[in-house]
Amino acid sequence: MKVLLTGGSGNLGQTLVPKLLDKGDTPVILDVRAPPHLNRGAEFIEGSVLERSKLTGIFRGCDCIVHIAAWHGIHEDRGEKDAYDFFDLNVRGTFEVFEAAASAGIGKVIFISTTSVYRPDTRYGSSKILAELIAEDYRKHRLINVVTLRPRGFIPYWDRAVYTKYGDWARWFWKGAVHIDDVATAVILSRDLLSRRQLDQQLVLTLDSAYEYTDADLDHWDADGPGSTFRKYYREYYDLALSWAQSGIKANQARYVRDGSLAGLQAGLQSRKLAV
Repeated sequence: MKVLLTGGSGNLGQTLVPKLLDKGDTPVILDVRAPPHLNRGAEFIEGSVLERSKLTGIFRGCDCIVHIAAWHGIHEDRGEKDAYDFFDLNVRGTFEVFEAAASAGIGKVIFISTTSVYRPDTRYGSSKILAELIAEDYRKHRLINVVTLRPRGFIPYWDRAVYTKYGDWARWFWKGAVHIDDVATAVILSRDLLSRRQLDQQLVLTLDSAYEYTDADLDHWDADGPGSTFRKYYREYYDLALSWAQSGIKANQARYVRDGSLAGLQAGLQSRKLAV
């Protein structure tokens, strides 16, 4: 199967490429920048989802589209992108992808949305709400087989283009994250499902990490002191996390814990994939 990844030079695309190759697929990366490494068997096309005149031609011959390309919440939080940027890439870009897919006769699309659709007060959240409506319109009226995935934040801590140090990642994901490998696995499972049958209803799946925080916990974070919410659920890890931070193995991690943002550690502790 030939699987095209919009924004495929990014973290998720690069995590997906070897998984797709392992299945015998041909990954095609469509991005405005070249990938840091192009695996043997993968293809790279330099381009944007906003290039309407080229997109159908690029898509032709592909069997499935994984639409990843988007601006994220961190771009809004840092003031790097405005409402026009979010509309252009996240909303219009999604329309261009689905229209080109329909024109090229592609019947399978996996759309990467976000849990931020529950935050319509943000530019990122509202742009993804509109994008999901576009995806559903093409599913219902153009009969494209669509799976929409809503992952929680998954940009990994090792992406130095986004986070200058580990502490920056920890402060962004202090209330939870999902491991990028789990997002990639969900995409592969979606690809398998779409290959087997035509869906007869909308399928929207939330991808989140395993943690027990309630809405009240999130609204009153660390109300009883730094680290108190984390300790409430992960008491067995609290002393370990604190001693690890205080050991000075990594100065930026230590500062992050002393600031009381212990909860960010739970993402790594839960997945057991957090490299120190």
